[in-house]
Amino acid sequence: MSLSYKHGVYVSEQQTSIVPPRRISAALPVVIGTAPVHQVSEGSWPVNTPVLAYTYQEAVAAFGYSDDWENYTLCEFFKAFFGLYGVGPVVVINVLDPAAHRFTFSETKSFSNNALTLENSGLLSDPIVKDAESSADNEIIYNIDIDYSVDRQTGVITRLENSVIGIDTKVTIDYTHIDPGAVTTEDVCKGLEKIETVFPKFRLIPGQIVAPGWSHNSGVATVMAACASKINGLFDAVSIVDIDNSVTDYTLVAKNKKLKNLCRKNQIVCWPKVCLDGKEYWMSSHIAGLIAKVDADNSDIPHSSPSNKNLQIDSAVAGGSEVWLSLEQANSLNAQGIVTALNFVGGWKCWGNRTSVYPSETDVKDAFIPIRRMFNWIGNTLITTYWQKVDFPITRRLIETVVDSANIWLNGLTAREYILGGRLEFAEDENPATDIMDGIIRFHCYITPPSPARQIEFILEYDPAYLQTLFG
Repeated sequence: MSLSYKHGVYVSEQQTSIVPPRRISAALPVVIGTAPVHQVSEGSWPVNTPVLAYTYQEAVAAFGYSDDWENYTLCEFFKAFFGLYGVGPVVVINVLDPAAHRFTFSETKSFSNNALTLENSGLLSDPIVKDAESSADNEIIYNIDIDYSVDRQTGVITRLENSVIGIDTKVTIDYTHIDPGAVTTEDVCKGLEKIETVFPKFRLIPGQIVAPGWSHNSGVATVMAACASKINGLFDAVSIVDIDNSVTDYTLVAKNKKLKNLCRKNQIVCWPKVCLDGKEYWMSSHIAGLIAKVDADNSDIPHSSPSNKNLQIDSAVAGGSEVWLSLEQANSLNAQGIVTALNFVGGWKCWGNRTSVYPSETDVKDAFIPIRRMFNWIGNTLITTYWQKVDFPITRRLIETVVDSANIWLNGLTAREYILGGRLEFAEDENPATDIMDGIIRFHCYITPPSPARQIEFILEYDPAYLQTLFG
């Protein structure tokens, strides 16, 4: 039977000449730090592996929770990001490994009111409780759940009602506990390397890199900035870092920033720490949450600055003392590329539009936070949208498809005032014949995101002409 002979009406399909852009989350944070993973069932400890959490409950279920934020830095971020700013998701990388960061300890104590508290909490296994005065040859070892019970999280051991342990008996307790203090900056830097696996694993592009409790270390801050640039060799994000809390005088903050070489276009520097209801937070935790909230309020498009937006705080602190900046003092920090907190018109606000590259560099695309993030987002969107065209034959149809669909998208952004204007061109002088022969084509994208109105001036003048109103 011949397949070439046709009689009737037929249809065929052709690829759409306009390619819709793929949605990506501009503010997706990747947060690195330590979590009480020993609270999670052994064997499912998430260590040095990205975990995607959409809610606070998911994060706590995967990593545990403790109010000891100094040792468990990720818990602070969970509280701020999910609880105070109500945004999600977040990619979490825990570097605290119970298999490596542990310590074996022994102590001798007596029960008081049938209970005793160990010097360390976070036990990784059941403790061994022995009679302290028994000899090695005739050692008396008590039985858990018969003579005593244990709360591994708090380190409290309770003498049970029918226990053979005497009320005044001294006991020796041998146990192994989690040791967050054993985590080093090198561990955190190794965790940062796992950012490369976020997109292959979740098909989500990191937008913010955060490490509260660690980013004030210059080595960690440097690696964060490096990891935020060309993720997977392609994507760009911003890193949010803190100035060391030991810097208590605002006049010394810029010196500390310069000393630690915090001067990169994809880096946001914060000072001081902030408080809510007596709990201290690194400001980076709040800025990451605020940026995500502002983006969410603007259709997930990062054209608006977090500056002059409300922070969920009731005070600012440095070295344990409250910080009350005047407008002039806050502006002096902004002038050195530092984001701060200001309690002024409308309550506590994030104050500052500049990335850390300012004032050493003033290129508008690098020095303003929202413009830098818009360049990141538009670039990342172009990559993910037109990746499907890689290895297509270089034809006029391919070029027109890319140019036309990109310009429709840019025109839409312009109509909604997310950018002031934008266009994509395929220029002959940027595409020499030798490159096209080698399979290389270049498109030139012109975009103008709006600058934040950082200074608004009103000129007042006395006009004597209005005196004529006195005469009707």
